[in-house]
Amino acid sequence: MLYALLCYNSEEMVFSWSKAENDAVMDRLDKVHSRLAEKGKLGPSLRLMPTTAATTLRKSDPPMVIDGPYAETKEQLLGFYVIDFDSLDEALETARDLGRANPGGAYEIRPLMLFKAGVLSTEVLEAAG
Repeated sequence: MLYALLCYNSEEMVFSWSKAENDAVMDRLDKVHSRLAEKGKLGPSLRLMPTTAATTLRKSDPPMVIDGPYAETKEQLLGFYVIDFDSLDEALETARDLGRANPGGAYEIRPLMLFKAGVLSTEVLEAAG
């Protein structure tokens, strides 16, 4: 089953890291990434730019476009992975590995339902699997 691992952390802390600190975190994360890629489980993984680079479309009538994030919180969504896991336990194990490599924050784990117009999500998942 496909899962999204959503990476939350303080963007103030993460974007204040020196190049050396960032490189050290990325090197530790790369070990987890490489293991997942070797097993054919790793899909897209992305780091988002800071919320100051965001633009939000508020669903009002009429819709309103504003600079910045939708909500102000202590932790921001800073990136995500799409990974094919056999079970939630495997997803949790990987989230723990990523957590040891990347200080602070949290990983939210969500099963994914693929959407393709005219096709039920279970059919899409079977075709992708």
